[in-house]
Formats: sequence, structure tokens, C-alpha cells
Amino acid sequence: MADELIARLQRRAALCCLLMAVVASALGRSLWWGAAVVGGGLLIGISFLSISSSVDQITSRRRLAFAVLKLAGRYALLGFLAYVMIARLRLPLLGLIAGASSVMAAAALEAVAGLARKKNT
Repeated sequence: MADELIARLQRRAALCCLLMAVVASALGRSLWWGAAVVGGGLLIGISFLSISSSVDQITSRRRLAFAVLKLAGRYALLGFLAYVMIARLRLPLLGLIAGASSVMAAAALEAVAGLARKKNT
């Protein structure tokens, strides 16, 4: 059940991110805005996968110190990627934030869908 929910959440987050990228490109009249949204979605996707992988490793108690180091390394990589996107590529910050919010948008859609399923049963 939990694995299905996470898989659905990941699919919806990807679709939300792509939809927001199309809207941002149209409203910003530039593909650069769409690229910023996709970049933010990429950052939050890596973070989401990093957290879920680390939780699995930590709960299994296999090499706890290695799991913590791996998590810290992933977040260092995320910080570097965010730096590159903001400082070097000069992607619009609002686009990055919109892309990073795609998981929250997917969670909101999942909550509404869950309430609708509960109401129908």
C-alpha cells in the first residue's frame, strides 16, 4: 500500500512538474522559464529519492554510519546543483521554486483523490 502511494505520488509529481513547465514557458514567453521549473523538479526529485533511500537504509540498521555519510553526500550534491542552476545558469528563481513545489502539488492532488475515493465507498 505505501509503495503504491509513493509510486503514485512520484508519477503525479512528474506530471505536475511538466505541466507547470509548459505553463511557465507560455507565461514567461521563454523556454528558459520552463527549464527553471524542470530544474526545480529535478532538485526535489533527487531529494525525494535520497530521503526514501536513506530511510530504508537507516531502518534496516545496515552500516548506519555509511548511510548517514551517503545522505550528507547527496545533500552536498543537491547544494552544488542548486548553485549551478542559480548562479551559473541563471535560471529564474521563481521557476525553480515552482518546480520544487511539484511534490507538494502532487500530494495535494493525492489527498483530494483520496477523499473522493473515500466518499464514493
